Amino acid sequence: MARYLGWAPAVGLALAAVALAGCGKKAEAPVAEAVVSVTYVKASPLQLSDDLPGRVVAFRSAQIRPQVAGIVQRRLFTEGGQVRAGQPLFQINASPFQADLDSADAAVQRAQAVRARAEIQVDRLRGLLATEAVSQQVYDDAAADLAQAEADVAASRATAARRRLDVAFATITSPIAGRIGAASVTEGALVGTGDTTPLATVNQIDQVYIDVRQPVARLLALRAAGESQAPVEILDADGAPMNLRGRLLFSDLQVDPSTGEAVARVLVDNRSGRLLPGMFVRARLPRGPATSLPQVPQQAVFRQGEQAQLVVIRGDGSSETRSVQVGDVVDNSYVVLSGIKAGERVVVEGRDKMAPGAPVKLVVWKTPPITDR
Repeated sequence: MARYLGWAPAVGLALAAVALAGCGKKAEAPVAEAVVSVTYVKASPLQLSDDLPGRVVAFRSAQIRPQVAGIVQRRLFTEGGQVRAGQPLFQINASPFQADLDSADAAVQRAQAVRARAEIQVDRLRGLLATEAVSQQVYDDAAADLAQAEADVAASRATAARRRLDVAFATITSPIAGRIGAASVTEGALVGTGDTTPLATVNQIDQVYIDVRQPVARLLALRAAGESQAPVEILDADGAPMNLRGRLLFSDLQVDPSTGEAVARVLVDNRSGRLLPGMFVRARLPRGPATSLPQVPQQAVFRQGEQAQLVVIRGDGSSETRSVQVGDVVDNSYVVLSGIKAGERVVVEGRDKMAPGAPVKLVVWKTPPITDR
């Protein structure tokens, strides 16, 4: 018992000394590594494009106007419906024109009767002239009367043909096939050839044009690159795809002298009838031939003032901040026009955690799913 008591104070003194030494100097904690997401720059062929506002124009448009004056008796179509070429649209009262035609036909018969009598007279006098029973003057007068009668027949026939046209014009038909709009007149209205407002309008919209504006230099570059047959995607006014495509018509290229922009036409197959004349849409025109350009995620690009920059990881693991020139955003990635090349590594997330001399742990950045535009 006495032996145990003598050892215990010594142990206590040793433990106290250790505790005092620990209080005099704190243990240093290890520095945590900064986790940084990186990705390799990839290059792939890209078709850069511009979404340009445009307006739908009918492939063909016909204003329905009367060719004779009269009272509209009937409207022969359904407003907003499809009509075929030659289909009757309006019926004007044809009774006055039919009466004029009957009178003209009678005039033709009268002129033919006069000509027949003149022919008989010339034939009779020709035989008498051979025996000198009549003078040459008498015969010449009869021949002149025959020529006059033949001219009267021709004139009366022309008048009858014109009156027959008036009867036909009383039935107003469509010159083209297409969709007809609302009628501007109703039954009982008096219409004339000098009216400024058409009776209706027919638009052929199985194909339509979309007129778009673009800098003329860009369109000329497209033509020089042979991209005249490149497909043009059609979007609605909000930029949503309509699953319609067209082709650019360089033959209809016109330059607006006030703006220097070119007005180009895109021909679109519109058998579905979704595009209507006057609608505002967007046309996604190619900016040139497909080009292989590097792309980086949008999160990797930051700006110093107006200058776009990237943090690039060198081959030895060190980093540098590099200025780049970026272009369009395609599938949530910037197209880099200059400043970086395919195969280099860039920091996508975590660059704010990087500090000089601090350890960095590089992890592969996982591409998020692409959302529909």
